[in-house]
Amino acid sequence: MPSYRAVLFDLDGTLLDTLDDLADSANAVLAAMGHPTHPRDSYRYFVGNGIEHLVRSILPAGSDPAQVRRCLNGMKEEYSRRWRDKTALYPGIAEMLDGLSAAGLILTILSNKPDPFTQETVRHFLSPWSFARVAGARPGVAVKPDPAGALELARGVGVAPDEFLYLGDTNTDMQTAVGAGMHPVGVLWGFRGAEELRAAGAAHLVDHPRQVLDLLS
Repeated sequence: MPSYRAVLFDLDGTLLDTLDDLADSANAVLAAMGHPTHPRDSYRYFVGNGIEHLVRSILPAGSDPAQVRRCLNGMKEEYSRRWRDKTALYPGIAEMLDGLSAAGLILTILSNKPDPFTQETVRHFLSPWSFARVAGARPGVAVKPDPAGALELARGVGVAPDEFLYLGDTNTDMQTAVGAGMHPVGVLWGFRGAEELRAAGAAHLVDHPRQVLDLLS
């Protein structure tokens, strides 16, 4: 087993269960625009590739650019009001982060959520732990599955990519990890399932956060 020095976490679906707040925000916008809403579980497949992809996924096929812009702006406004209504850490995350911190690993976060939302969310829900780098979607940096953001974080903390565990819950995360040369770990408590994660390159699957600590030994 390689010796790991750092961990890169996805945020939504990996550390935090954000699905209800995302779904509620998006459905509120759709209803206001006169469009059909979607069941909560459908959002497991709409999220993960950034807010613009989410908006295009929830709108009716053939929506024009003006509709996309209106929905995008509405989603940002709604989510800015709802982002902490129902969101919470998944069970076992606090203990996992305590254990990784005690083991001396460097902790980082990379999300496709817009960077201002990412920073605010981490400050609110994850302030008890120290993260060396936190980054969301920003202009000039390609979103996941492009590995650019992950490689930027690795350079920022001075750790080689192959010394990173990368934890995520979607194929987007596993593809990012593989592309960056990090060790891809698929988490099964998030938004997607084992088959998708394996097909996208997961080297390990974990169904409880405590199992992440076992990967260190």
